[in-house]
Amino acid sequence: MAETTTQQQPLVGWHKPELDLSRAEWQSSSRGLGDVQIAFVEGFIAMRNGERPESPSLIFTPAEWGAFVSGAREGEFDLT
Repeated sequence: MAETTTQQQPLVGWHKPELDLSRAEWQSSSRGLGDVQIAFVEGFIAMRNGERPESPSLIFTPAEWGAFVSGAREGEFDLT
């Protein structure tokens, strides 16, 4: 089977800047027990896999972060 590559197009309505996360101060999300790390950069919240920091980070606006955390607290997301 031949390998193919696809070009990703920017998401419609995506209005987030390309953040420089190289100097971000990453914090463990669960007192050092979990794999998720977060950082606050230029008014946004970045989240990454602490075991694979080279993998892409998710970027949230403060409102998106609040909705994510609220949903997680209500059991909407399984963070384990």
